Amino acid sequence: MHFVIMGCGRVGATLAHSLIQRGHDVAVIDQDPAAFHRLGPDFPGRRIKGIGFDREVMKDAGVPQAFAFAAVSSGDNSNIIAARVARETFGVERVVARIYDPKRAEIFQRLGIPTVATVRWTADQTLHHLLPEGSTPDYFDPSGTLVIGQIHVNPRWIGRRLSEIEQTFEVRVAFVTRLGDALIPTADSVYQEGDELHLVARRGTLPELEQRLDTVQPQE
Repeated sequence: MHFVIMGCGRVGATLAHSLIQRGHDVAVIDQDPAAFHRLGPDFPGRRIKGIGFDREVMKDAGVPQAFAFAAVSSGDNSNIIAARVARETFGVERVVARIYDPKRAEIFQRLGIPTVATVRWTADQTLHHLLPEGSTPDYFDPSGTLVIGQIHVNPRWIGRRLSEIEQTFEVRVAFVTRLGDALIPTADSVYQEGDELHLVARRGTLPELEQRLDTVQPQE
């Protein structure tokens, strides 16, 4: 499959090599020819010098035939414009834009353009290590309504079915991390000591939900 990457910084170069290693065809766009040095002399993909959202440059890179397009340059405006041109002008269904401003990222998510908000991701991952409760969301749905968050559960629930936790707290267990492995729970799955539960809930309910899960005990 053919992939086009706009931006040959560390992220873009890493993406390009990862896709090449998986056997795909890759074209990388960047305004600065020196940026292509990150790809190395043996990079088999195409190097396209130019403005990433320029239609002629995008055509030269093969965007109209691309399976997916990634805009990962250092500029929010350039990334979102390029992603929209790829989607709306050339009909590329799979696009993603790297956005540094988390507030703007939410807006573009609602427009249907998947974004990677670098600042939010870094802050959230840091909070995961700082907060013992671990309730910082792992995932936001494009509308911003639902989140998946890892939340501490009262130890008294050990040995009880996860379906009982779902019914009591009106949530869904998306997956469980157990002894370093992730698993999708079944109707008979029970909460074991050391389990990390990743729950689907409405975004605004996380603080209250976290408190309830930590204090409410199962009925005997």
